[in-house]
Amino acid sequence: MDQLTDELLVDTYYAAVEYKLEPDFIRMLADEMKRRGVELASQKHTA
Repeated sequence: MDQLTDELLVDTYYAAVEYKLEPDFIRMLADEMKRRGVELASQKHTA
């Protein structure tokens, strides 16, 4: 996980949510973003 840049981590999170991947995987990405202090850009997220 440490090999991903912050930008790639966020992009991966959005893709995982969009494609409805495993909730545990999405949670793992979210936990890593929290650990790094990376925040989601609200304008990128579309419901």
